[in-house]
Amino acid sequence: MLNKLDSLIVEFDTGLRTLLAKPRSVRAHPDIGVQEALLTETEKKHISALMRINHTGEVCAQALYSGQALTAKNAATSVTMQQAAREETEHLAWCESRITQLGGRTSLLNPLFYAGSFTLGALAGALGDKWSLGFLEETEKQVGEHLANHLAQLPEADSKTRKIIEQMQIDEANHADEASKLGAANLPAPAKFLMKKMSKVMTTSSYYL
Repeated sequence: MLNKLDSLIVEFDTGLRTLLAKPRSVRAHPDIGVQEALLTETEKKHISALMRINHTGEVCAQALYSGQALTAKNAATSVTMQQAAREETEHLAWCESRITQLGGRTSLLNPLFYAGSFTLGALAGALGDKWSLGFLEETEKQVGEHLANHLAQLPEADSKTRKIIEQMQIDEANHADEASKLGAANLPAPAKFLMKKMSKVMTTSSYYL
């Protein structure tokens, strides 16, 4: 079993790999074999920006769950956080690949968002497992809302991006369900409101930067 210092080193390594290494997916990319649509440059730019938001969201999620895993009181909760983080790494790979295909780039603000999210996750974990799980559940629900909004903005012909986002939706819903089964607390309304406001800052800034 890792002690706290070892765990901190592991999570620091995870952060470096999230921000600097090329993410890889164990599962096949959802858009593999799907033909690229004929898109205008304006459409490509917009879709790339949406996927940049999703990529940054996955960076934040990776950081949140790493922070929560570090301070989780219960081993089962820590394992849940680590599993969620692994799947977010796959999402990173899918988003980054699609951004590259569209000629875009990932957000310049990712290091800042990672640091803030990791700190927030560690604090949530320190409050106790039921609150940490509640935070995970609410995060995934809000991510699901963002993904649904992005699906509505996609050109009908862009099946490649749609396949990626739809699979991400399924995974995020599964994470929320798992947290609920493990005893997630229902976060108070002010906490949910604050999370939405923070999410708005992330989505707005990463669309452009």
